[in-house]
Amino acid sequence: MTTRNLTCATTAGLSRAVRALAREHALDPEVRGRLVLSAAEAAGAALRAGRQAGLEWAYDPGAGLLTVVLRTPGDTGPSAADLPMAPEAVTEDEVVWRLPAGPPADAAEEAPGDEALAAEELRAVLAAADALTAEHRRLKDELEETNSGVLALYVQLDERDKQLRTAHGQTLRELEDALRPPLIKADGLELAVHYEPAGTDAPTGGDLYDWFVLPDGTVHITIVDALGHGVTSTRSALNVTHAVRTLALEGHRLQSIVARTDEILHPFDRAVMATVLLARIDPVTGELWLANGSHPPALLLRRDGTARYLDARGRGIGFPLPGSETPLTERLAPGDLLLLYTDGLTESRRDPIEGERRLIEAAHKHLQSPIEEVPGAIAEDMHTVILHPDDTLALAVRLTGQ
Repeated sequence: MTTRNLTCATTAGLSRAVRALAREHALDPEVRGRLVLSAAEAAGAALRAGRQAGLEWAYDPGAGLLTVVLRTPGDTGPSAADLPMAPEAVTEDEVVWRLPAGPPADAAEEAPGDEALAAEELRAVLAAADALTAEHRRLKDELEETNSGVLALYVQLDERDKQLRTAHGQTLRELEDALRPPLIKADGLELAVHYEPAGTDAPTGGDLYDWFVLPDGTVHITIVDALGHGVTSTRSALNVTHAVRTLALEGHRLQSIVARTDEILHPFDRAVMATVLLARIDPVTGELWLANGSHPPALLLRRDGTARYLDARGRGIGFPLPGSETPLTERLAPGDLLLLYTDGLTESRRDPIEGERRLIEAAHKHLQSPIEEVPGAIAEDMHTVILHPDDTLALAVRLTGQ
């Protein structure tokens, strides 16, 4: 491996020397141009200060490597990151490049002039820049196409999500309707009900009701509020209503049904907890019996506007010592309104006492409204502000006297 060197006093002379040795070893024009610019920048400070720069190069034919060393005595040395071609090593007064290269060209071969070589380097740089521009344009077009496809996919997924939500909601509404007993007909009574889930994504919950006519002509109504929300609480509420219906149709006394229901369900579902309100109404005489298991009291609003809560005593399903005491009895007169409900109606503002007061006001407001409008209108008035969302059930009964 033969080492060659020379000394340059000007930037132009250094550039010519580097260009010539690079062309001699068949470096790519773009690589050659970067090496020329890097050498000129590395030695620039020393040459401007009147010092000379030393250039040394050697070719290793075994490794196919060209080593170029630029010495700038007294200079602090450039930063490798600042040069167009990163060097392998930078010291205080020396910069070293090692480049893959070919063997030296035949000396007899006529070399192009410096300007021709510089023009060749410029064309190579421009070609590389054009290639980068074209690649950037291609990538940009691909990105725009990808973004367009992603946007279209998002639109499709959003539409699909809407369809699924619609189908899901329809299925749940059908399930909810299947869980609610159909409206019964009892001469002398008007009945209506309103149910509102705590969340639209789960239109079933633990608030459930049941009503049917007993063989003696009296109307039985069950209101259940099972602990929790969603399908699990719905299952518990269904178990309670089915047990109550069975016991009522078997002729069990009203005051015994809550305790007996707890006895039946406890072996199968030890976690069930539910408040229960049972009502029996004779449509002919207006006589009313109430049995309670830890449930909010029924509200009785007389036709003359007087109102009071019918607070029967008892403890709910799953509570300690479950069961109801002696039923509370009352007699309804034509035009009187009886409202049975769950705590979601009166506790939406987290104050049940204040909620019971507002419930009386709302019931007064809709006392003379058609019965099918009463429960929903009362619920709407009660839920103008909701601080504690909960499943809500409101059931209205009016004695017509017919």
